[in-house]
Amino acid sequence: MEKVNQTSSVSEFILLGLSSRPEDQTSLFILFLTMYLVTIIGNLLIILAIHSDPQLQTPMYFFLSFLSFTDICFTTTVVPRMLVNFLSEKTISYAGCLTQMYFIYALGNTDSCLLVVMAFDRYVAICDPFHYVTTMNHHCCVLLVVFSFSLPHLHSLLHTLLLNRLIFCDSNVIYHFFCDIKPLLKLSCSSTFVNEIMITSEGSIVLVTPFLCITFSYIRIFITVLKIPSASGKRKAFSTCGSHLTVVTLFYGSIFYVYLQPLSTYAVRDHVATLAYTVLSSMLNPFIYSLRNRDMERGLRKLMGKIVY
Repeated sequence: MEKVNQTSSVSEFILLGLSSRPEDQTSLFILFLTMYLVTIIGNLLIILAIHSDPQLQTPMYFFLSFLSFTDICFTTTVVPRMLVNFLSEKTISYAGCLTQMYFIYALGNTDSCLLVVMAFDRYVAICDPFHYVTTMNHHCCVLLVVFSFSLPHLHSLLHTLLLNRLIFCDSNVIYHFFCDIKPLLKLSCSSTFVNEIMITSEGSIVLVTPFLCITFSYIRIFITVLKIPSASGKRKAFSTCGSHLTVVTLFYGSIFYVYLQPLSTYAVRDHVATLAYTVLSSMLNPFIYSLRNRDMERGLRKLMGKIVY
């Protein structure tokens, strides 16, 4: 094969996807096209509703609009490539594969950072309400968003550069529906020791630290809420956190299952868990954040009224 760089003799990879059976391809194409359109439309409506309704101009919804934007970008790095593979060639260039992996990790970790920021927002709102306006001022919110979008790119760049130094000289068949780091490491015919050490150490820190921050925030929130004397006050406080907790559980549960396991145990069955955080989570987020949220429901009704009339 033609050489692409000094370390790899593989010019392209073959993404086998979710199924190699020809009779499954059309059904899978329709299913994931529908899920992709629902994801784009749902998250776009959330963004437009927040920016068109003055009553939704609060830090919580400010962060939610960026989470929706990230979900659109995140899903777009995965699903369009899947759709192409369902109906035509399943190949992806070496450069295209590394580029896809870079953006998947950058955007996935941006999602993670934004979930931490949203947990911090709920922590301040419930545990320190008298200082909420001064603590979560616009300048602070912008800085938190900039941090959430910047830091993940360093993590993603590190793992992409480490992967680019490996040699791929035998099989170029990836048993996955996108270019993920663990299936790629299994294809390398050079030592992956440094890569595995970095995944286990730095990768684990990047994954676990945000989750621990969210856990700490919610422990403090629960302690504070339990001290509220009225049942209605407790319900109101918990209702503002329920949607966020649901998203956190779905997102981190599937990510921990896939990435916090040794490379040797990684198998095709992990595709289902990978779908949960790459496709399903982004599709469900608009529904999770709008259901039983009166402010968001009102904002969406106003937006739909403007669109119709």
